Amino acid sequence: MKQVKLLLFLCLITGTALAQVDKVTFANGDVIVGEIKGMKQGTLSIETDYSDDDFTIEWTSIKEVQSQTYFLITLSSGKRYDGKISSTGQGQINLMTNDEGTITVNADEIVFLESIDKGFWSQVYANVDFGWDITKANNLHQASMRANIGYLAEKWSTDMYYNALSSNQDSVAPIKRNDAGIDFKYYFHNKWFGVYSTTFLSNTEQLIDLRTNGRIGIGTYILQTNAVYWNLSGGASFVMENYENPEDDRDSWEGYVASELNMFDTGDLSLTSKIGLYPGITEKGRFRTDFNIDFKYDLPKDFYIRMGITLNYDNKPVEGASESDYVFTTGFGWEL
Repeated sequence: MKQVKLLLFLCLITGTALAQVDKVTFANGDVIVGEIKGMKQGTLSIETDYSDDDFTIEWTSIKEVQSQTYFLITLSSGKRYDGKISSTGQGQINLMTNDEGTITVNADEIVFLESIDKGFWSQVYANVDFGWDITKANNLHQASMRANIGYLAEKWSTDMYYNALSSNQDSVAPIKRNDAGIDFKYYFHNKWFGVYSTTFLSNTEQLIDLRTNGRIGIGTYILQTNAVYWNLSGGASFVMENYENPEDDRDSWEGYVASELNMFDTGDLSLTSKIGLYPGITEKGRFRTDFNIDFKYDLPKDFYIRMGITLNYDNKPVEGASESDYVFTTGFGWEL
């Protein structure tokens, strides 16, 4: 009987050791053993048997890391690999890649890790938040919702979003605004990528029933570090517009230049900003701009609060419509 108990104990120890094959050492000498799930936006997450929640660790506070997990690895140069990682000392890490053998890089060159062993759902990210405002004056009621879901693979990524706002008050026509979109990026060598996106917009301020905008182009990352992502892209755009008055409907070709900035090395606060500039091609002299900026503050248990501003501008709106429409929203949400 004692031999059976000893065998069961050894199996338990062995199983735990096999499950916890990754080791992270801090600058002060402390060690965490578990399974590294990934690293993004300068924060590494590791799952252990002795904690209900994953540990999150700032990448810059790590002295050494040893892992048997296979990762999708992205460097600040834009190069992408899949393989294992292991510290060599003096702030350097070996990448044991499947295609190019062992490559040695500085630790701060690694800007993204994602466990390949985790499967499809580990590469999915999502968030949703809601806002609600009520004021006694004019009996104002305003509701907003924002949702986002995306997937990141070795050579491509896709991102989908939907935003909605509805506002009602006495003696004023209801205000409604909805926008949605899907972006697809294919990553070439180094920092270059191809992009295709389709966006949809409707708002009462500019009398737009539906604006559908398709873009295709090429872009590059100007900055890609553990503190900030900043990219620039450009290409061609085709827009189809349906207005409240069908006689105002129009289709046109445009050029476009777009930029996206994501800053996250600011504690629990992060900033995301996007801008798109659309000079008319078939409509000479027309110029449109789409702009949004979001501030997000992380709370415990993957909850957050958000504040955002969105602006659409058109220097040649249809008769009776405003040149610009802007929205300021706040919300409370949760992210995956």
